[in-house]
Amino acid sequence: MPPKPRVHAPKRGPVDPDTKRQRLILYALAASGIVALAAVGVLIAATGSGGGGTDEARVRGAAEDAGCTFVSKPALPASHSITSPDGVAKWNTDPPTTGPHYQVPAVFGSYTEPLQPARLVHNLEHGGVFIQYGKDVPEATVRQLQAFYADHERGTLLSPLPRLGKQIALGAWVTPSADKPDEGKGYLMKCTRFDEAAFAAFLEEFQYKGPERFPADSLLPGH
Repeated sequence: MPPKPRVHAPKRGPVDPDTKRQRLILYALAASGIVALAAVGVLIAATGSGGGGTDEARVRGAAEDAGCTFVSKPALPASHSITSPDGVAKWNTDPPTTGPHYQVPAVFGSYTEPLQPARLVHNLEHGGVFIQYGKDVPEATVRQLQAFYADHERGTLLSPLPRLGKQIALGAWVTPSADKPDEGKGYLMKCTRFDEAAFAAFLEEFQYKGPERFPADSLLPGH
């Protein structure tokens, strides 16, 4: 059997200076592109630990600056039944922010009477945020809350919750994406006074990011 012919790589002549310069430019551009992509990756990883494109650290910092408490809890499974075998609703925040809830949510709006917590949880599932205030919150502060609500009506519920006493509570249910409804967190901020910066940060980061991503325009007052 005759031997296989050897294949020789063609000899390269001298590289033209202009061609060499173009190659160096291309290499430099490619390297800078890789660095830029790496920087973007670091930025994305560092921004928001709450999922759903949220900046949880921002809200936590705003809450601390305002003298408020801020907690996040793993989201509980959603269901349209609020009872367990022992007949007691199971939630991991007070007021509740995730988990079992009534089948029909509350109508979005501002209320002068308390709303059922299990109904509000369903609103949070749709991407809403609640603001609730206790019986000992001063009337002047309630007026501040009403004015704030008037500027943030879409996707927001304002109502009293007497047992909160002197506190104001804001709640939200956030998931990483609409494709991961069983993941996410419940967020609860409690304050003893109105702080516009903290309240605005809470809504900006957490609203419209519930496990059921209803269009924002479907969360208008009266709906």
